[in-house]
Amino acid sequence: MTDTPNDPASLEALVAAAWTAREGALCTYSGFAVGAALRDEHGRVWTGANVENASYTLGLCAERVAIFAALTHGGRGFTHVVVVTDTPQPTSPCGACRQILWEFARHATVVMVAAGGVTATASVAELVPMGFDDAALGPRASSGTTAGRP
Repeated sequence: MTDTPNDPASLEALVAAAWTAREGALCTYSGFAVGAALRDEHGRVWTGANVENASYTLGLCAERVAIFAALTHGGRGFTHVVVVTDTPQPTSPCGACRQILWEFARHATVVMVAAGGVTATASVAELVPMGFDDAALGPRASSGTTAGRP
């Protein structure tokens, strides 16, 4: 397998990683298991699965689990985000995940894969046509600053 992000074999490996990650989903309440896999600018793959909690709003989607793990371990420059679900049609990232993708993976291609290999592809910009980011926060905000510092 090559590490070229646009190579079909590379994308196939990323989809396989997302399906494997999905096996770790903790979805006791909804029964809706989701897996995600990201590829960063260095070809590294980062995975995640959704994690639910009895206080429903405290759970995290697979996309955010994967991207937060990547970010906290040095992953940057994401080229692809794969989201897999065992549904008849591909499932798009939710609004919260779209916001995180806009902030941290703006130039990535999002590949959504359903059972049986049904696939849909979109850019993050297509999923978030009028994204909210640091530009909306005024002159004191800028990307990459340390939290809590001016």
